Amino acid sequence: MITVGLIGKTNVGKSTFFASATMLDVEIANRPFVTIEPNVGIAYAKKKCVHTELKVVCNPKNSICVEDYRFIPIKLVDVAGLIPGAHEGRGLGNKFLDDLRKADVLIHVIDASGSTNEEGVAIQPGSRDPEADIEFVTKEIDEWFFSILKKDWEKFARTTDLSGKDIIESLLTKVSGLSVNRKHLIKALKASGLENVKLLQWGEEGLRKFSSKLREVSKPIIIAANKADVTIARENIKRLQSKYPFVVPVSAESELALRKAAKAGIIKYIPGDGNFKLTGNLDERKAKALEYIKTNVLEIYGNTGVQQAINEAVFGALNLISVYPVEDEKKFTNKDGDVLPDVLLLEMGSTAKDLAYSIHTDLGKGFLYAVDARRKTRLGEDYVLQDGDVIKIVSSLARA
Repeated sequence: MITVGLIGKTNVGKSTFFASATMLDVEIANRPFVTIEPNVGIAYAKKKCVHTELKVVCNPKNSICVEDYRFIPIKLVDVAGLIPGAHEGRGLGNKFLDDLRKADVLIHVIDASGSTNEEGVAIQPGSRDPEADIEFVTKEIDEWFFSILKKDWEKFARTTDLSGKDIIESLLTKVSGLSVNRKHLIKALKASGLENVKLLQWGEEGLRKFSSKLREVSKPIIIAANKADVTIARENIKRLQSKYPFVVPVSAESELALRKAAKAGIIKYIPGDGNFKLTGNLDERKAKALEYIKTNVLEIYGNTGVQQAINEAVFGALNLISVYPVEDEKKFTNKDGDVLPDVLLLEMGSTAKDLAYSIHTDLGKGFLYAVDARRKTRLGEDYVLQDGDVIKIVSSLARA
């Protein structure tokens, strides 16, 4: 399962984002360091379900289907807030960074209204440039990566160079526990121009450049520009979107309110939608709250941004696609007759054989061919999967 780390300085709305995305009860308060132990829950990436195109009624097993959308579970980890100097152990820095080791992608929640200082203390909206928070949090994470690589570097580099051992294999042992794979290392080496340079020749500058590139490819960062409903945040968000690749306007409080109202039967609302429908009676206070969300969030941004930030992390930064494995290509079912039971997230560029291995090792080892269930055509092991593919794997080995 994909793991998304929720990061940011203290008191910017991370816990509210987490609560709205998972609908779990977590402590939310307007003060620094409310979150000490990481909150771990299940959120969902949202994708149009292929049942609409295939004109069948699906029966999901590893995911959820709501109307026309498939919600695919991911693990969301909300960790302790960062302050400057975290990589040196200041505040809860060491614990914060340690909790992020298994994350595949990071969502950095910032206060787009500029109403919290660098320590997470509430200040007048507009008093702080939110870009400063992006810079310091990115620096802290890059420094954390660098500190891990730098430890005993000379001894490690000398041993690797003299032994003639494969650099990638050696580096994999160096970064074990960080959810870094061979592809990440190859990309980082190429991006830093060090793929053909002996480790001892890197120097500190080269090591810093490599560690920064490795963090970029192994733990990309999405910016969730929270408190987007505050008027002063709008210009900040436009400015940040012109400078950074993944900036999503977010109102976590609005999303939490909508999901709670839907759960209470007051409205009909599907996470990520740009509107809601009243289905129950409202008192004056709730009516005003929903009108505020409609006017200051949905009509301006088209959504609250929480679901969009998760989708951007999964389908944008990680570049994943959704694939539906089936055992009966005619009925789109598994062996029990469940229609489109599972959906898997795979890296774009994955092949039919990669899909087989992701389902079960035996399917991969005994791979014979795949079948495109839509077109009923046979596919070879090198077929590059497309988003929304429905695929049957034919193997010479039975699954254990």
